[in-house]
Amino acid sequence: MLKATVFMAALAAPLAATAQELPTAPYLPLTLAAKAANTALEACAADGYAVSVAIVARDGATKVHLKADNSGPHTVGSAQGKAFTSASLGRDTAGLAQFIGENAQNEGLRDMDPRLVIQAGGLPIRIGGALVGGIGVGGAPGGDLDAACARAGLDAIGAE
Repeated sequence: MLKATVFMAALAAPLAATAQELPTAPYLPLTLAAKAANTALEACAADGYAVSVAIVARDGATKVHLKADNSGPHTVGSAQGKAFTSASLGRDTAGLAQFIGENAQNEGLRDMDPRLVIQAGGLPIRIGGALVGGIGVGGAPGGDLDAACARAGLDAIGAE
């Protein structure tokens, strides 16, 4: 029994690190995510577009999802997928679509994960240079319009 106690104590020793020694990572606070989502939704509404806006954290977990009145049911999955794609791959979805289109050998990226949506309207969220999430907008009559609303959301929170 003494050997087991000594062994367990040896295992626990590295776990006794102080909080200052623990690794830290930047993250997207909910208040910023909500502000970006609201701003993006309002930007599209001002142009007459009923859209959905999704914000995901770096790990792809949904932080905020807003669905405008009268937006189509497809906009939910579109916004969610665009946000996930940008957070996961750290790229804007329009640029990613172009990259795949110009490089047939990369077509497999489309099938890498069923949550990926590779259409314009998704942007990575970087704060202080760190990738902390993604924003996706779906429902405007063109991906460039979705992306413009997403950009308005990022600009509202000072994200890159």
